[in-house]
Amino acid sequence: MIDYRITRKEGFDHKIGELISMLEHTRSVTMEELRGISRGELEYMDDPGGNTIGSLLMHIAAIEFVHQIISFEERDLTDEEADIWGKALNLGDPANLQYHGLEVEDYLEALQKVRSVTVSSFSQLSDLWLDEERRWGNGISYNFYYIWYHVMEDEINHRGQIRLLRRKYRERSN
Repeated sequence: MIDYRITRKEGFDHKIGELISMLEHTRSVTMEELRGISRGELEYMDDPGGNTIGSLLMHIAAIEFVHQIISFEERDLTDEEADIWGKALNLGDPANLQYHGLEVEDYLEALQKVRSVTVSSFSQLSDLWLDEERRWGNGISYNFYYIWYHVMEDEINHRGQIRLLRRKYRERSN
C-alpha cells in the first residue's frame, strides 16, 4: 500500500529521513505502475530508437547507482562499473538489446539491491551532509540534497514514459 505522507524515518536525521520517505513513495508509485506487467509490455518499443520499459527500469537503477558513487564515495564510475551500467545509463538500442528476455522480477531485484545500498549509506550520514557543497568539473556548484532530488526526479520522469508505453502497448494489442 502506498503511503501518501512524507514522514521522518526512525534511525535517520530529520531531513535524511524525510528524503528516504520521498524516495520510498516515488518507488512505491513506480511499483504500483508495474503491477501485472507482461513480458510483452516490458519489451515493447513504440518507435525505432526508443526505449523499452525494461531498459527504463534498469536506467532508474543505474541513475541511483551512479548517484551513490558521486555522493557517498565522491568519485566517478570505474571502467568496470561503466561496463556494467553504461548501456542502462545511455539507453537506446544497446540497452534494449541488453535487457531483452528478462522477467519483471529481474528488474525489481536490481532496483531493490541498489536501493538497499542507498538506505544503508544514508544511515551513516547527517542532515548537515545533505547541504555540503561541491563543484562539478565545469565549476557549477551542487549539494547532495540536489543529487538525491535528481534521483527522484529522474524516476518520476521515466515512470511517465512507462505509463505511456503501457498504454500504447494495450492500444496496439486491442
